[in-house]
Amino acid sequence: MKVVILCGGSGTRLWPISRTLFPKQFVKLFANESLFQKTVKRNASAADSFTVVINHEQYFMGLDQIEDLGLVKPRTFILEPTGRNTAPAIALAAFAANPEDILLVVPSDHLIKDQNEYEAAVRRARELAENDRLVTFGIRPSYAETGYGYIEASGTDVLSFKEKPDAQTATDYVTAGNYYWNSGMFCFRARVFLEELRTHAPDIHEQAKRTFEHSRRDQAIRPQLDDMKAIRSESIDYAVMEKSKRVNVVPADIGWSDLGSFDSLYDTLPKDQDGNTKSANTIHLGSKNNLVISDDRLISTIDIEDLMIVDTKDAIVIAKKGSTQKVKELVGEVKKGHPEMATVHMTAHRPWGTYTILEDRAGYKVKQITVRPKAKLSLQYHHHRSEHWIVVSGTATVTIDERTFELRKNESTFIPMEAKHRLANNESEDLVLIEAQVGSYLGEDDIVRLQDDYKRN
Repeated sequence: MKVVILCGGSGTRLWPISRTLFPKQFVKLFANESLFQKTVKRNASAADSFTVVINHEQYFMGLDQIEDLGLVKPRTFILEPTGRNTAPAIALAAFAANPEDILLVVPSDHLIKDQNEYEAAVRRARELAENDRLVTFGIRPSYAETGYGYIEASGTDVLSFKEKPDAQTATDYVTAGNYYWNSGMFCFRARVFLEELRTHAPDIHEQAKRTFEHSRRDQAIRPQLDDMKAIRSESIDYAVMEKSKRVNVVPADIGWSDLGSFDSLYDTLPKDQDGNTKSANTIHLGSKNNLVISDDRLISTIDIEDLMIVDTKDAIVIAKKGSTQKVKELVGEVKKGHPEMATVHMTAHRPWGTYTILEDRAGYKVKQITVRPKAKLSLQYHHHRSEHWIVVSGTATVTIDERTFELRKNESTFIPMEAKHRLANNESEDLVLIEAQVGSYLGEDDIVRLQDDYKRN
């Protein structure tokens, strides 16, 4: 069985810990593991191989997190230059598979606590899929949730799919006993899914096929931007599942959460005797039932209840419990005045390592740059800034115009504006340096790449 992991999503509902270029599935919230890593581990025993459909900007982040797990099973990455929802993403994975392969399609950002029940549900789904059925997983509802779609079922037969209901309708669904939360997990043969997609959404099928055939292939499958843009954006539910006559559901009680808000995150994290989330960076006096997340600052509370306090290096969100669905609306306001804050953290992940912004003022910016062993940045230049590099640890191989030389700890160099330059780490340990930028414009888009190992524009 091939496990297809979908890594879509813009990271807005858990902002500011989650950003567009660092969405929630890659944030290590659970004993230094991310939801993406948990998804890989959860499915490792059932998988003959993995196919990861991921935004091209997050490729190396996903690859690093898989390698951190020591996973040795075959994996294929499909790098989307732009997202077109789940139907096209799954279609690309199906075209990349053999027609008779059983595909288990799972989101990368869900939490599942009961591994044994999950594996049992996967086995039941596989049996149905082997009989050429399209299988979805229905989560037994524990309460009347208005934020999920529902599946109406009779046994394993799907009667209908329901949109997100109002509170009374959700209560009626739970009372009826044959309605399940729509989990967004699926199991089917690649051939069967593509047959149903061609029947019910032929335009998506044909354009996804064309996109796959035109994709570049090296270490990954790389669809081209214009081809992806030409595919109609649509979910698998609307494109196929709600129209097909070959759909079954496997009811599952697996301790499932999509972690779609800070309220749901609060429910999953360990708490102290007063209902406050546990953290080495928090002190509570007379406070109860609070979610507190902090990067590194000490957060202290006195006599407060039912709040969500989320602190990162560049932003703080404070909200009432029950109101955190409005975070998505908040991000819309952030984008108007501070667009970069919706996209990247103060620490940004790149294919070669990371950079952390230490200071950002008019006319200058200071970063800490960490380059992984045997990695290098692109050969590039800047129109509006010069740069000073100071090595903190490791050995830097520096190219400036026609000159290449090494810098070691406590040594520095200057890169003039418009000078072609490159930074490389040819050693077996991390290279750490401080970069001071000076200029009239210091945005990340002032980079002209001349050569790049990672095929970025």
